[in-house]
Amino acid sequence: MVKHRKAIETLEPYRPGKPISEVKRELGLTEVIKLASNENPLGCSPKAVEAIIKWTQEVSLYPDGNCTELKGALAQRLNVEPEQLLFGAGSDQILEIIAQTYINPGDTAITCWPSFSRYEAAIQVMDGRMIRIPLTRDYRFDLNGILNSITDTTRIIWICNPNNPTGTIITAEELRAFLEKVPQNVLVVLDEAYYEYARCGDYPESIELLKQYNNVIILRTFSKAYGLAGLRIGYAISNKEIIELLNRVRGPFNVNAAAQAAALAALDDQEFVQRSIQINQEGKEYLYQAFEEMGLEYIPTHTNFIMVNVGRNSLEVFRDLLYKGVIIRSGDIFDMDNWIRVTIGTPQQNRRFIEALKEVLKR
Repeated sequence: MVKHRKAIETLEPYRPGKPISEVKRELGLTEVIKLASNENPLGCSPKAVEAIIKWTQEVSLYPDGNCTELKGALAQRLNVEPEQLLFGAGSDQILEIIAQTYINPGDTAITCWPSFSRYEAAIQVMDGRMIRIPLTRDYRFDLNGILNSITDTTRIIWICNPNNPTGTIITAEELRAFLEKVPQNVLVVLDEAYYEYARCGDYPESIELLKQYNNVIILRTFSKAYGLAGLRIGYAISNKEIIELLNRVRGPFNVNAAAQAAALAALDDQEFVQRSIQINQEGKEYLYQAFEEMGLEYIPTHTNFIMVNVGRNSLEVFRDLLYKGVIIRSGDIFDMDNWIRVTIGTPQQNRRFIEALKEVLKR
Protein backbone atom coordinates (compact mmCIF):
# COMPACT_ATOMS: atom_id res chain seq x y z
CA MET A 1 0.00 0.00 0.00
CA VAL A 2 1.30 3.45 -0.90
CA LYS A 3 2.20 5.38 2.24
CA HIS A 4 -0.04 8.34 2.98
CA ARG A 5 0.70 11.59 4.81
CA LYS A 6 0.35 11.31 8.59
CA ALA A 7 -1.44 14.67 8.70
CA ILE A 8 -4.62 13.12 7.31
CA GLU A 9 -4.83 10.17 9.70
CA THR A 10 -7.10 11.97 12.15
CA LEU A 11 -8.90 14.00 9.49
CA GLU A 12 -12.62 13.21 9.39
CA PRO A 13 -14.43 13.43 6.04
CA TYR A 14 -17.06 16.16 5.77
CA ARG A 15 -20.56 14.88 6.51
CA PRO A 16 -22.87 16.38 3.87
CA GLY A 17 -26.59 16.75 4.38
CA LYS A 18 -28.66 13.84 3.04
CA PRO A 19 -29.87 14.47 -0.52
CA ILE A 20 -33.61 14.37 -1.19
CA SER A 21 -33.29 11.57 -3.76
CA GLU A 22 -31.51 9.29 -1.29
CA VAL A 23 -34.13 9.81 1.42
CA LYS A 24 -36.95 9.11 -1.03
CA ARG A 25 -35.27 5.92 -2.19
CA GLU A 26 -34.32 4.65 1.28
CA LEU A 27 -37.63 5.34 2.97
CA GLY A 28 -40.02 4.98 0.05
CA LEU A 29 -41.26 8.56 0.37
CA THR A 30 -42.68 10.64 -2.46
CA GLU A 31 -42.49 14.06 -0.81
CA VAL A 32 -39.36 15.22 1.02
CA ILE A 33 -38.18 18.71 2.02
CA LYS A 34 -34.56 19.49 2.76
CA LEU A 35 -33.89 22.02 5.51
CA ALA A 36 -30.38 20.83 6.31
CA SER A 37 -27.82 22.70 4.20
CA ASN A 38 -28.93 26.35 4.39
CA GLU A 39 -29.83 26.52 0.71
CA ASN A 40 -32.10 29.23 -0.68
CA PRO A 41 -35.65 27.80 -0.72
CA LEU A 42 -36.56 30.13 -3.61
CA GLY A 43 -33.87 28.62 -5.83
CA CYS A 44 -31.93 31.20 -7.83
CA SER A 45 -32.64 34.20 -10.02
CA PRO A 46 -34.38 33.44 -13.34
CA LYS A 47 -31.65 35.58 -14.91
CA ALA A 48 -29.07 33.11 -13.62
CA VAL A 49 -30.99 30.20 -15.14
CA GLU A 50 -31.11 32.00 -18.50
CA ALA A 51 -27.36 32.62 -18.32
CA ILE A 52 -26.68 28.93 -17.66
CA ILE A 53 -28.83 27.86 -20.62
CA LYS A 54 -26.99 30.30 -22.87
CA TRP A 55 -23.64 29.04 -21.57
CA THR A 56 -24.42 25.48 -22.69
CA GLN A 57 -23.62 26.59 -26.26
CA GLU A 58 -20.00 27.09 -25.13
CA VAL A 59 -19.57 24.01 -22.95
CA SER A 60 -16.54 22.86 -24.99
CA LEU A 61 -14.53 25.95 -24.09
CA TYR A 62 -12.30 26.40 -21.03
CA PRO A 63 -13.53 28.96 -18.52
CA ASP A 64 -11.90 32.35 -18.10
CA GLY A 65 -9.30 31.58 -15.44
CA ASN A 66 -9.30 35.21 -14.30
CA CYS A 67 -13.12 35.51 -14.03
CA THR A 68 -12.57 38.85 -15.78
CA GLU A 69 -16.15 39.93 -16.47
CA LEU A 70 -17.50 38.79 -13.12
CA LYS A 71 -14.54 40.30 -11.30
CA GLY A 72 -15.14 43.68 -12.95
CA ALA A 73 -18.87 43.70 -12.14
CA LEU A 74 -18.37 42.61 -8.52
CA ALA A 75 -15.53 45.09 -7.96
CA GLN A 76 -17.80 47.89 -9.11
CA ARG A 77 -20.63 46.75 -6.83
CA LEU A 78 -18.32 46.43 -3.81
CA ASN A 79 -16.34 49.58 -4.62
CA VAL A 80 -13.00 47.77 -4.61
CA GLU A 81 -10.31 47.21 -7.24
CA PRO A 82 -10.59 44.04 -9.38
CA GLU A 83 -7.13 43.09 -8.11
CA GLN A 84 -8.60 42.84 -4.61
CA LEU A 85 -10.81 39.88 -5.58
CA LEU A 86 -10.17 36.15 -5.91
CA PHE A 87 -12.77 33.55 -6.88
CA GLY A 88 -12.98 29.93 -5.86
CA ALA A 89 -15.14 26.83 -6.24
CA GLY A 90 -17.14 27.90 -3.22
CA SER A 91 -15.51 29.69 -0.31
CA ASP A 92 -14.48 26.20 0.88
CA GLN A 93 -11.81 26.09 -1.80
CA ILE A 94 -10.55 29.52 -0.81
CA LEU A 95 -10.09 28.28 2.77
CA GLU A 96 -7.80 25.61 1.37
CA ILE A 97 -5.91 28.11 -0.78
CA ILE A 98 -5.35 30.35 2.26
CA ALA A 99 -4.02 27.45 4.32
CA GLN A 100 -1.78 26.31 1.47
CA THR A 101 -0.40 29.83 1.18
CA TYR A 102 0.27 30.56 4.86
CA ILE A 103 0.58 27.34 6.89
CA ASN A 104 3.85 25.46 7.35
CA PRO A 105 4.17 22.25 9.42
CA GLY A 106 3.88 23.14 13.10
CA ASP A 107 2.08 26.44 12.54
CA THR A 108 -1.17 27.04 14.40
CA ALA A 109 -4.50 28.63 13.63
CA ILE A 110 -7.27 29.67 16.02
CA THR A 111 -11.03 29.62 15.82
CA CYS A 112 -13.97 29.09 18.16
CA TRP A 113 -16.07 25.96 18.43
CA PRO A 114 -18.65 25.00 17.41
CA SER A 115 -18.15 26.65 14.04
CA PHE A 116 -17.52 25.66 10.43
CA SER A 117 -15.55 22.41 10.43
CA ARG A 118 -13.63 23.06 7.21
CA TYR A 119 -11.34 25.58 8.92
CA GLU A 120 -9.70 22.81 10.90
CA ALA A 121 -9.55 20.45 7.92
CA ALA A 122 -7.73 23.04 5.80
CA ILE A 123 -5.13 23.58 8.53
CA GLN A 124 -4.68 19.91 9.36
CA VAL A 125 -3.99 18.92 5.75
CA MET A 126 -1.04 21.33 5.80
CA ASP A 127 0.40 19.73 8.95
CA GLY A 128 -0.75 22.67 11.03
CA ARG A 129 -2.64 22.57 14.31
CA MET A 130 -5.98 24.15 15.12
CA ILE A 131 -6.63 25.70 18.52
CA ARG A 132 -10.35 25.68 19.41
CA ILE A 133 -11.73 28.23 21.86
CA PRO A 134 -15.24 27.48 23.21
CA LEU A 135 -17.99 29.90 22.27
CA THR A 136 -19.22 32.22 24.99
CA ARG A 137 -22.27 31.31 27.06
CA ASP A 138 -24.46 33.20 24.60
CA TYR A 139 -23.03 31.14 21.71
CA ARG A 140 -20.85 33.90 20.28
CA PHE A 141 -17.19 33.99 19.28
CA ASP A 142 -14.94 34.54 22.30
CA LEU A 143 -12.65 37.24 20.92
CA ASN A 144 -10.78 37.69 24.21
CA GLY A 145 -10.18 33.96 24.37
CA ILE A 146 -8.73 34.06 20.87
CA LEU A 147 -6.46 37.00 21.70
CA ASN A 148 -5.18 35.21 24.79
CA SER A 149 -4.31 32.15 22.69
CA ILE A 150 -2.11 33.91 20.12
CA THR A 151 1.50 32.70 20.21
CA ASP A 152 4.59 32.97 18.01
CA THR A 153 3.29 30.04 15.95
CA THR A 154 -0.11 31.59 15.20
CA ARG A 155 -0.59 32.31 11.49
CA ILE A 156 -4.37 32.46 10.92
CA ILE A 157 -7.48 33.35 12.92
CA TRP A 158 -10.77 32.14 11.43
CA ILE A 159 -13.81 34.25 12.35
CA CYS A 160 -17.20 32.97 11.16
CA ASN A 161 -19.50 35.99 11.17
CA PRO A 162 -22.38 35.18 11.38
CA ASN A 163 -21.32 31.93 12.95
CA ASN A 164 -22.41 28.58 11.57
CA PRO A 165 -24.16 26.79 13.32
CA THR A 166 -25.29 29.28 15.98
CA GLY A 167 -26.24 32.24 13.75
CA THR A 168 -24.70 34.76 16.17
CA ILE A 169 -22.60 37.76 15.13
CA ILE A 170 -19.63 39.86 16.16
CA THR A 171 -20.60 43.53 16.09
CA ALA A 172 -18.78 46.24 14.18
CA GLU A 173 -17.44 47.77 17.39
CA GLU A 174 -16.27 44.41 18.73
CA LEU A 175 -14.53 43.50 15.49
CA ARG A 176 -12.63 46.77 15.21
CA ALA A 177 -11.48 46.55 18.82
CA PHE A 178 -10.35 42.98 18.20
CA LEU A 179 -8.37 43.85 15.07
CA GLU A 180 -6.56 46.60 16.96
CA LYS A 181 -5.11 43.94 19.28
CA VAL A 182 -4.24 41.24 16.72
CA PRO A 183 -0.56 41.32 15.67
CA GLN A 184 -0.11 42.44 12.07
CA ASN A 185 1.74 39.22 11.22
CA VAL A 186 -1.38 37.14 12.00
CA LEU A 187 -3.95 36.78 9.24
CA VAL A 188 -7.61 37.33 10.19
CA VAL A 189 -10.08 35.58 7.88
CA LEU A 190 -13.64 36.89 8.17
CA ASP A 191 -16.00 34.26 6.78
CA GLU A 192 -19.16 36.13 5.81
CA ALA A 193 -21.03 33.41 3.92
CA TYR A 194 -24.34 34.74 5.29
CA TYR A 195 -23.51 38.41 4.79
CA GLU A 196 -26.65 39.28 2.80
CA TYR A 197 -28.93 37.94 5.55
CA ALA A 198 -26.99 39.60 8.37
CA ARG A 199 -26.32 43.11 7.11
CA CYS A 200 -28.39 45.23 9.45
CA GLY A 201 -27.98 47.03 12.75
CA ASP A 202 -24.53 46.60 14.26
CA TYR A 203 -23.24 43.95 11.84
CA PRO A 204 -19.89 45.18 10.44
CA GLU A 205 -19.39 46.43 6.88
CA SER A 206 -16.00 44.80 6.84
CA ILE A 207 -14.73 46.01 3.46
CA GLU A 208 -14.09 49.39 5.05
CA LEU A 209 -11.65 47.69 7.42
CA LEU A 210 -9.35 46.74 4.55
CA LYS A 211 -8.24 50.38 4.31
CA GLN A 212 -6.85 50.23 7.84
CA TYR A 213 -5.80 46.62 8.39
CA ASN A 214 -3.42 44.81 6.02
CA ASN A 215 -3.94 41.37 7.58
CA VAL A 216 -7.62 40.80 6.78
CA ILE A 217 -9.31 38.56 4.21
CA ILE A 218 -13.09 38.61 3.75
CA LEU A 219 -14.88 35.55 2.34
CA ARG A 220 -18.34 35.66 0.78
CA THR A 221 -20.33 33.34 -1.46
CA PHE A 222 -23.00 33.05 -4.13
CA SER A 223 -24.28 29.83 -2.50
CA LYS A 224 -26.69 31.27 0.05
CA ALA A 225 -28.79 34.36 -0.71
CA TYR A 226 -27.97 34.13 -4.43
CA GLY A 227 -29.01 30.46 -4.55
CA LEU A 228 -26.09 29.13 -6.61
CA ALA A 229 -24.87 26.45 -4.18
CA GLY A 230 -24.85 23.74 -6.86
CA LEU A 231 -22.44 25.68 -9.06
CA ARG A 232 -19.84 26.29 -6.31
CA ILE A 233 -18.63 29.87 -6.51
CA GLY A 234 -17.37 32.08 -3.70
CA TYR A 235 -14.88 34.92 -3.45
CA ALA A 236 -12.27 36.57 -1.27
CA ILE A 237 -11.74 40.31 -0.79
CA SER A 238 -8.45 41.63 0.56
CA ASN A 239 -5.54 43.89 -0.30
CA LYS A 240 -3.77 43.39 -3.62
CA GLU A 241 -0.66 41.88 -2.05
CA ILE A 242 -2.55 39.08 -0.29
CA ILE A 243 -4.69 38.35 -3.35
CA GLU A 244 -1.57 38.15 -5.52
CA LEU A 245 -0.11 35.50 -3.18
CA LEU A 246 -3.33 33.50 -3.16
CA ASN A 247 -3.41 33.60 -6.96
CA ARG A 248 -0.04 31.86 -7.03
CA VAL A 249 -1.64 28.85 -5.35
CA ARG A 250 -5.03 28.95 -7.08
CA GLY A 251 -5.48 26.54 -9.98
CA PRO A 252 -5.81 28.08 -13.48
CA PHE A 253 -9.43 27.06 -14.18
CA ASN A 254 -10.80 26.61 -10.66
CA VAL A 255 -14.18 28.29 -11.29
CA ASN A 256 -16.26 26.75 -14.06
CA ALA A 257 -17.79 28.90 -16.79
CA ALA A 258 -21.40 28.11 -15.87
CA ALA A 259 -20.79 29.40 -12.33
CA GLN A 260 -19.22 32.58 -13.67
CA ALA A 261 -22.11 33.25 -16.07
CA ALA A 262 -24.75 32.54 -13.43
CA ALA A 263 -23.05 34.68 -10.78
CA LEU A 264 -22.75 37.60 -13.17
CA ALA A 265 -26.45 37.40 -14.00
CA ALA A 266 -27.40 36.91 -10.34
CA LEU A 267 -25.53 40.07 -9.38
CA ASP A 268 -27.81 41.93 -11.78
CA ASP A 269 -30.94 40.70 -10.00
CA GLN A 270 -30.84 42.30 -6.57
CA GLU A 271 -34.63 42.17 -6.49
CA PHE A 272 -34.38 38.38 -6.16
CA VAL A 273 -31.86 38.74 -3.32
CA GLN A 274 -34.11 41.15 -1.47
CA ARG A 275 -37.10 38.85 -1.91
CA SER A 276 -35.03 35.98 -0.51
CA ILE A 277 -34.09 38.08 2.51
CA GLN A 278 -37.74 39.06 3.09
CA ILE A 279 -39.00 35.46 2.87
CA ASN A 280 -36.24 34.47 5.28
CA GLN A 281 -37.20 37.18 7.77
CA GLU A 282 -40.86 36.15 7.69
CA GLY A 283 -39.91 32.51 8.14
CA LYS A 284 -37.63 33.37 11.02
CA GLU A 285 -40.42 35.16 12.86
CA TYR A 286 -42.82 32.24 12.27
CA LEU A 287 -40.34 29.68 13.60
CA TYR A 288 -39.46 31.82 16.62
CA GLN A 289 -43.14 31.99 17.56
CA ALA A 290 -43.62 28.26 17.00
CA PHE A 291 -40.61 27.36 19.15
CA GLU A 292 -41.80 29.65 21.93
CA GLU A 293 -45.27 28.07 21.87
CA MET A 294 -43.62 24.63 22.08
CA GLY A 295 -41.42 25.75 24.98
CA LEU A 296 -38.19 25.14 23.03
CA GLU A 297 -35.00 27.12 23.56
CA TYR A 298 -33.52 28.59 20.36
CA ILE A 299 -30.64 30.87 19.45
CA PRO A 300 -31.78 34.12 17.76
CA THR A 301 -30.16 34.10 14.34
CA HIS A 302 -28.71 36.54 11.80
CA THR A 303 -28.73 33.88 9.08
CA ASN A 304 -31.09 31.62 7.14
CA PHE A 305 -31.00 28.84 9.75
CA ILE A 306 -31.88 28.42 13.42
CA MET A 307 -30.33 26.26 16.13
CA VAL A 308 -33.04 24.90 18.46
CA ASN A 309 -32.78 22.78 21.59
CA VAL A 310 -35.16 19.82 21.25
CA GLY A 311 -34.27 18.40 24.65
CA ARG A 312 -33.35 14.93 23.46
CA ASN A 313 -30.81 13.05 21.36
CA SER A 314 -30.43 15.02 18.14
CA LEU A 315 -29.67 11.96 16.01
CA GLU A 316 -32.92 10.33 17.13
CA VAL A 317 -34.87 13.47 16.25
CA PHE A 318 -33.03 13.67 12.92
CA ARG A 319 -33.99 10.07 12.06
CA ASP A 320 -37.60 10.49 13.21
CA LEU A 321 -37.97 13.60 11.06
CA LEU A 322 -36.48 11.73 8.09
CA TYR A 323 -39.34 9.24 8.25
CA LYS A 324 -41.70 12.18 7.99
CA GLY A 325 -39.90 13.48 4.90
CA VAL A 326 -38.07 16.36 6.60
CA ILE A 327 -34.27 16.59 6.45
CA ILE A 328 -32.52 18.75 9.08
CA ARG A 329 -29.04 18.80 10.65
CA SER A 330 -28.42 16.98 13.91
CA GLY A 331 -26.37 18.87 16.48
CA ASP A 332 -24.06 16.00 17.36
CA ILE A 333 -21.58 17.04 14.65
CA PHE A 334 -21.24 20.36 16.48
CA ASP A 335 -20.99 18.80 19.95
CA MET A 336 -24.47 20.19 20.68
CA ASP A 337 -26.21 16.87 21.13
CA ASN A 338 -29.67 18.05 22.18
CA TRP A 339 -29.85 20.64 19.44
CA ILE A 340 -30.84 20.55 15.78
CA ARG A 341 -30.14 23.10 13.05
CA VAL A 342 -32.97 23.86 10.65
CA THR A 343 -32.78 25.95 7.50
CA ILE A 344 -35.52 28.57 7.20
CA GLY A 345 -37.63 27.51 4.22
CA THR A 346 -40.72 28.71 2.41
CA PRO A 347 -43.88 29.26 4.48
CA GLN A 348 -45.17 25.83 3.43
CA GLN A 349 -41.88 24.11 4.30
CA ASN A 350 -41.70 25.84 7.68
CA ARG A 351 -45.23 24.74 8.58
CA ARG A 352 -44.51 21.18 7.54
CA PHE A 353 -41.35 21.11 9.62
CA ILE A 354 -43.13 22.40 12.73
CA GLU A 355 -45.98 19.89 12.32
CA ALA A 356 -43.46 17.05 11.95
CA LEU A 357 -41.38 18.25 14.89
CA LYS A 358 -44.45 18.43 17.15
CA GLU A 359 -45.34 14.84 16.28
CA VAL A 360 -41.77 13.63 16.86
CA LEU A 361 -41.44 15.35 20.23
CA LYS A 362 -44.76 13.95 21.46
CA ARG A 363 -43.31 10.43 21.43
